[in-house]
Amino acid sequence: MTLRVGQSAPDFTRRSDDGREISLDALRGRWTVLYFYPRAGSAGCSIEAQRFEAALPEFERLGAQVIGVSTDTEAKQAAFRDSCSLSYPLLPDSDRSLCRAYGVMGGLGGLLNMAARATFLIDPQGTVAWTHRSANPMSHVTGALKALEQHQQP
Repeated sequence: MTLRVGQSAPDFTRRSDDGREISLDALRGRWTVLYFYPRAGSAGCSIEAQRFEAALPEFERLGAQVIGVSTDTEAKQAAFRDSCSLSYPLLPDSDRSLCRAYGVMGGLGGLLNMAARATFLIDPQGTVAWTHRSANPMSHVTGALKALEQHQQP
């Protein structure tokens, strides 16, 4: 299944790497940037994660919560958070159910056990407002910010 703009974003409740419970339902009323990456600690994922961290003040100014997701374990996500000095939540999806729900399984050249690099902008009502699927970790942050700004213009 490929999730498209205008569809309801699949709901989830997960414990983040730092022990917080994160739920899409609890985020209703604010924008959510949900980005999927193949593997915590890989060079591309580190670049992307640090770019999201650097842009976090801008996302927050626009009322958006950034959340990262990979199929790694909670321990690997926590180590990744520490090595990249990240302040936003990372969700472990070792059972791959969240990745399947968002249609992102098959990253890194089609390896079925990893997520493909993808970013979803979810509006305050829980609808997918924008999607971006690209192996280029440099394009996700700027694309998400631009889409968020465009959606908030009167």
